[in-house]
Amino acid sequence: MKTPKRLITLVEEGLVDEVLGQLMSGKEATVYIVRCGEHIRCAKVYKDAKQRSFRKAASYQEGRKVKNSRQARAMEKGSRYGRQMQEETWQNAEVDALYRLANAGVRVPQPHICFEGVLLMDLVTDAEGNVAPRLNDVALSEATALEYHALLVNQVVRMLCAGIIHGDLSEYNILVAEDGPVIIDLPQAIDASANSTAAEMLERDVINLRSYFSAFAPSLKDTQYGKEIWSLYESGNLRPDQVLSGQVVLDDSPADVEAVLRQVEEAIREDEIRRMCR
Repeated sequence: MKTPKRLITLVEEGLVDEVLGQLMSGKEATVYIVRCGEHIRCAKVYKDAKQRSFRKAASYQEGRKVKNSRQARAMEKGSRYGRQMQEETWQNAEVDALYRLANAGVRVPQPHICFEGVLLMDLVTDAEGNVAPRLNDVALSEATALEYHALLVNQVVRMLCAGIIHGDLSEYNILVAEDGPVIIDLPQAIDASANSTAAEMLERDVINLRSYFSAFAPSLKDTQYGKEIWSLYESGNLRPDQVLSGQVVLDDSPADVEAVLRQVEEAIREDEIRRMCR
């Protein structure tokens, strides 16, 4: 096929030898199958912000670090330079997340390089060597659904232990490789410790998994893995190999209002004493 404009530089630089075809075009990017020497990989070409249909960028970018204060100010003002930096930050988020997650043992495509808005990474394939299908396109038995759900919940745990939450996890961005599910599409990944919506996004990711797999395995319908995972994370007890129950014991005991008021009054008195002693 004719080399797409955005991939010409990579071909000229010798990073890509041949563009074999377009794999898909989504809300964030267009993905091509390419040959790099003896390896068949995929090239993810990010779309310009004006072309993207993903409209929740602000909440995902909260807590992301930029190189310096000048860039941060420009991004806040929304200048041309600031918008350019915002785009680079958005694209680099996926590259950084992929490297961190791959090193943490999370099942994601192995990244190779990000060059001028194009991410080169491994192509995920099935048992026959074909492009792996999305989870949404695969028929599952109850046993397989339970197996895949357990594996993916563990991947969510491993991601969180690495400080990352996917933020848009569903059956549409999970591929079924020869050896099981692989998580893709991470430009919206967030820093779990720096984003105020982290708990909400983690819960949504896990609920999406529960909703999909419970159609094949009804026993999953009442599980609460998201709340359990976040509770362990907040308490500092979450581990990559964490054994989970899927249940959370809620404290239904009535609040001791009088005790709370006493604590408030004591705090006020202590503050007054400190002021008098100054």
